[in-house]
Amino acid sequence: MKNSPLKWLTAVPVAVALAFSLAACGGSTATSSGTPTDALAGSDQVSLDKYTTADVTPLDKIDISKLGLITPGTITVGTLSDAPPNIFIDKDGKFTGYDNELLRAMADKLKLKVEFKSTDFSALLSQVANKQFDVGSSSISTTDLRRKTVSFTNGYDFGYMAVVAKTDSAVKGFKDLSAKTRIAVVQGTVQDDYVTNTLKLDPVRFSDYNTAYANVKNGQVDAWVAPSQQATGQVKDGDGTAIVESVVNTQNFTAYAVAPTNQALTDALNSALDAIITDGTWSKLTKEWYPTRPMPADWTPGSKAAKIS
Repeated sequence: MKNSPLKWLTAVPVAVALAFSLAACGGSTATSSGTPTDALAGSDQVSLDKYTTADVTPLDKIDISKLGLITPGTITVGTLSDAPPNIFIDKDGKFTGYDNELLRAMADKLKLKVEFKSTDFSALLSQVANKQFDVGSSSISTTDLRRKTVSFTNGYDFGYMAVVAKTDSAVKGFKDLSAKTRIAVVQGTVQDDYVTNTLKLDPVRFSDYNTAYANVKNGQVDAWVAPSQQATGQVKDGDGTAIVESVVNTQNFTAYAVAPTNQALTDALNSALDAIITDGTWSKLTKEWYPTRPMPADWTPGSKAAKIS
């Protein structure tokens, strides 16, 4: 692998995760986070069950002429260009990555084309809500706060976050983050929310993942609190950096964002997601993009009726 091995916590009790909320920490400065499970405090959801649908509409009952697409027959997708392995542009100029390849497979099930367009994460959700894009694809962790802006499909991946630091840094995990730590985040992400509102710290905000990571490498910041997916795509042998801790947060699955007024498209994408789970495409792509990553035992993608093949 091109990055340091991840430290996984795949059996974090849900009760521990629920013991913290975005408003749980008070005061103007933060102390060390205490235990690795404090990273789950960034979740503001009580349960994913109230969002995951019991079933989906059969694919043959989906009327693609009623999906309210910007361009009929094509899903216009807002995504990022710099966040491998999930969302990025490859050397041939193609938008690819785990999230985007899953979405391509889902579009095939609906007999629709996909057109990807690059944007910044901080603008993505509002652009989806305003129908500049039909769908947002950016390994988006679902939260109750974000659901006030957009609707989400059922989950296709789980949320987790990491701390990236130099290999010789005193920062070895979430517990070492304090008011004295210069912490990089990408603006508008769950990690920004976590550092700002849970840890009550003032992070250094960047517009993209490449710049955030570059500032860790050059020593301008002490650590980067990142989505673990993006951390694995950035950290390379010889960089003098490492993923010093990674914590699973299944309270915030990742999903595609859709305008809240377009329930028909959300329903269609949920149907397509179940279809690629059932026919084995989801498992194939997951193994392709994450060959060594374990899956939490208490989480499955798609609707409650979906069966992983």
